[in-house]
Amino acid sequence: MQLSELQQEVHRYISQFKEGYFQPMTLVVRLAEELGELAREINHHYGEKPKRPDEPEGNIALEMGDILFVLACLANRLEIDLDQAFSATMHKFSTRDRDRWTRRDGHEEDGLGGRADG
Repeated sequence: MQLSELQQEVHRYISQFKEGYFQPMTLVVRLAEELGELAREINHHYGEKPKRPDEPEGNIALEMGDILFVLACLANRLEIDLDQAFSATMHKFSTRDRDRWTRRDGHEEDGLGGRADG
């Protein structure tokens, strides 16, 4: 799925409701809340703070999905094309940080620059 498709799907969902999109500041606050929930799950799974035995198991992937949803809401509200924004960001990283990291063998010509984590 392209980011534009994600934005369209979110827009179809939000358009069902008279209230529409929240104001940008409210969406930023919601984004911060969702990021906090993701941080909590990461901390429980990989950090030094395990969950209490009575706490329900969380889902890191769902928390990431929540962040994507709110980010798409914010982009739609501000009329920002996330495909274009992400392309510009990748261009920035592939030029500015092209030689910043130590490349793995065979990744010299991929033109992506930056660090390969996969």
